Amino acid sequence: MILQEKVMLYVERAEDGKIIALRNTPTKAAQEQKSPMDDEVLAFMDSSDSLKQMMALSDLATIRIVEDLIDILVRKNVIQFTELPEHAQKRIMERKRIREKFASHDLLVDDIL
Repeated sequence: MILQEKVMLYVERAEDGKIIALRNTPTKAAQEQKSPMDDEVLAFMDSSDSLKQMMALSDLATIRIVEDLIDILVRKNVIQFTELPEHAQKRIMERKRIREKFASHDLLVDDIL
């Protein structure tokens, strides 16, 4: 597993140039990439009440980073997986099983889950 360095959003604009939607993946209408911290993106989130959605996306990315860090630490024998609290072990294993199940269906979910 590789840590993601940068999360980018795809911007959909109205004819007047204003942002009308943000996407995780490019679409026909959303090809322009912007950082989630871009001033224009932040202004859109404030005006569209989608800050909760952005926080959820950020949380998902952060969760995946933590999982990747745990994998690296275990692989390098810095920690043992069993040293984690039992509930944390269960949650991590559940997410791995879900990712593996989706991966077996040739879906590209690695960046989502």
